[in-house]
Amino acid sequence: MLAFTGMLSPWHWLFILIVAVLLFGHRLPEIARSLGRSVNEFKRGLKEVKDDLENEMTSEPPREKLPPRVEPKKLEEAPQAEQTTQTQETHTPQQR
Repeated sequence: MLAFTGMLSPWHWLFILIVAVLLFGHRLPEIARSLGRSVNEFKRGLKEVKDDLENEMTSEPPREKLPPRVEPKKLEEAPQAEQTTQTQETHTPQQR
């Protein structure tokens, strides 16, 4: 409808206004109020989306989570661990 605004003369607009008043009468202010609320809600939603996008663009990327740090074994503990593995014997079942 906004594309046709340049083509309509003031007389056309007056005729459309009279027809709207005759058709809608007492409900016209209520309709205009609800239309205004809808437009405001739409603008508010667009602003929230725009703000969210700007926040995402300016915030730094999330850091990767590193695994917990494992302390290296001390030199004294390493030979003991090797000795225990060497001293363990494996038992095989005896065959009859």
